[in-house]
Amino acid sequence: MGNFVCLSNRIAGCRFSIHPMRDDFIDIITTALKEVDTSKVWVQTDDVSTLVRGRIAHIFDVTKALYLHAAKTGAHVAFEATYSVGCPGDTAGDVFMAEDDVVLNKETVDSIKQETSTKFALYPLGGGQYMDQIYAQIEAMKDHGVEVSGTHYATRLDGEAVNIFNGLEKVFIDMEESGSSHTVMTVSMSANSPSTKGGKANE
Repeated sequence: MGNFVCLSNRIAGCRFSIHPMRDDFIDIITTALKEVDTSKVWVQTDDVSTLVRGRIAHIFDVTKALYLHAAKTGAHVAFEATYSVGCPGDTAGDVFMAEDDVVLNKETVDSIKQETSTKFALYPLGGGQYMDQIYAQIEAMKDHGVEVSGTHYATRLDGEAVNIFNGLEKVFIDMEESGSSHTVMTVSMSANSPSTKGGKANE
C-alpha cells in the first residue's frame, strides 16, 4: 500500500452503506440520491459503500439527507457509517475544502419526522484523556432532545433522526475544536424496524 499525504489534514470524510429492507431497495436508494444535492462534497461509490469527503458541515448534511429520504418511504432502513477527520488519508477531495459552510439540503430534510434508533462510538485518537472527552460528548447529546442510554461498546440514541444527526455533528465539531488530532466516529442507525427496542417487548 502506498504512503498517502494530506494536503489539508482537516478534511472530513464519511464512508457509509445504506440498506433499505424492501424488494424495491434499488429504487429507494436511487431516488434518495436524486433528491440530495452532493455538489459540495467529493463522492466515490463502489460495490461495498459510498465515500463522501469535504467540510464537516457538508459531510453531515449529505449523509443526513440520504438517510432521511430513504427512511421517509416507510421501508425498514439500516445505515452504517464511519466518520473521520484528520490524517492519515488520501488527498482526493481537498479541493472541496474551499467550499463555504452554507449547507444545501437542510431546508428539504429538517422537516421530515422520522423516529430513529442509533448506536454510536467515538474514538478521539492522539490524546491522553480520551475517556473524559468521550463521556463529556455523550452527556452533551442529551441537550438535543435525544434519549441517551448505555450499551456494550457503544452509546444508544433514540429520537428524531434530525436531532440525532445534529447532535452527532456537534459532537464531531467539538472533538475537532478540542484539538483531537484524528477523530473517528462509528454510527449505526435503524428506521422503521419491525423489531422492538432493545430486543424486548415494549411495555
